[in-house]
Amino acid sequence: MALSSSAERHSLFNGLRFSLRAQLLAWVTATLAAVLCVNLFLGLKQAQETADIVTDNMLLGSARVIAEAVRVDAGGMIAVDIPPAALEIFNTGYGDRVYYRVATPWGNIVAGYDTLAMPDRRGAGQNMRFRDMDIRALAIDHPVVGLGEDGVVEVVVAVTRNGEEALRRRLWLSDFMYQFVLVAVAGLVTLLGLQRGLGPVLRLRDAVLASRRERLEPFDPASVQMELRPLVHALNDYMDRVQKQMAAQRRFVANAAHQLRTPLTLLMTQAAVAARETDLASRTEALQSLTRSTRHASRLAEQLLALTRAEPGSRAPRAERIDMAEAARAVLEAHAEEALRRNIDIGLEVKGPAPVVGDGAMLREMIVNLVDNALRYTPAPGEVTVGVRCEGDEVVLTVEDSGPGIPEGERGQVFERFYRIMGTQAEGSGLGLAIVREVVDGAGGSVMLATAAAGGLSVVVRLPRQ
Repeated sequence: MALSSSAERHSLFNGLRFSLRAQLLAWVTATLAAVLCVNLFLGLKQAQETADIVTDNMLLGSARVIAEAVRVDAGGMIAVDIPPAALEIFNTGYGDRVYYRVATPWGNIVAGYDTLAMPDRRGAGQNMRFRDMDIRALAIDHPVVGLGEDGVVEVVVAVTRNGEEALRRRLWLSDFMYQFVLVAVAGLVTLLGLQRGLGPVLRLRDAVLASRRERLEPFDPASVQMELRPLVHALNDYMDRVQKQMAAQRRFVANAAHQLRTPLTLLMTQAAVAARETDLASRTEALQSLTRSTRHASRLAEQLLALTRAEPGSRAPRAERIDMAEAARAVLEAHAEEALRRNIDIGLEVKGPAPVVGDGAMLREMIVNLVDNALRYTPAPGEVTVGVRCEGDEVVLTVEDSGPGIPEGERGQVFERFYRIMGTQAEGSGLGLAIVREVVDGAGGSVMLATAAAGGLSVVVRLPRQ
């Protein structure tokens, strides 16, 4: 049972955490509750001040009534008859007791309680203790005719605080009820406002769910509030990129199928020819052609897989420390036999270590494609030179050949997938430079094409140096 209750609380917490309506309502409610607490605190102080003012006015009125009753009799003695109205003014039904004292300036008590202390100020109420009770007292000085020049009497009136506390509670509870009603109305209005305000968001959600998979149509930014329009614009931009990516993938699949279909058809034809040949020399020639076609199809499949791995998001990013000089040396050693067979001189120019951080397998695949392209498009006898050096914060890899090169007008297009220059006699799939561009972009570098010193093509790759 405890586990079930804990799971329910966890589910409720997650629901509140991921619900925009619940979060907004919680924040608004918390704000209103905080405002209510502050208002109640201030209301309590204001109720106390109001109750003090009312009590002080009553004390002042009572003190003046008593002071007006003070007189000097025929014998020159000060006398006072306390008017009942001066005391009955405090009869509010809360059992308050009234204390008073009338004294001469020289300290003689005319009437009242002689132990009642004199407040520190005149004409202002003061909280005091009298006979172990909390009282509020007020004192005034009142001139009396016949008492002599500047003759005054001191009148002190005090009352217990039962009525004052009752008035303070009544004022505070009245303010509390008003505040509570206002907060409840504000919460209800806020809830209705959230319901109406989130309506466009819910309609946008329904529009997203109702959109067709084959056609991602943009949404109207005017259908939501101004604050949500950047989100709609970002969503439209994202769908536009997705559509372009989907179109590129469709073109890639179509081109890949076309590129694979040709060598596979050729393989079937060559296999059929080899099977029909009875002459050993002709069969050997047919099998050699079948081997070359198989190698070409295998290389095409490898490049397709490499291009897929090089695309962003296709595999987890790796951060390996790679020495580009050692990687280039290993690739050239692997292609040395092919270069010798094609009568092409290959060389490596290295100026110290060239460390970079990235996906080691893809960086080596990039070098393989650059060297393979150079060997493939360089006629015999020819030269292919690979250079690795460091320039400041960059590692520069150059691959130069003595082949026909690439016209400047087509250098921006050769990085597209399956693009091949018209009139090229060498066999190729048009994926080598596309793979190079994807790998370089993923490593945060740049690639450019130029004319080599020998008149062929020069590929310059720049990567961040570790």
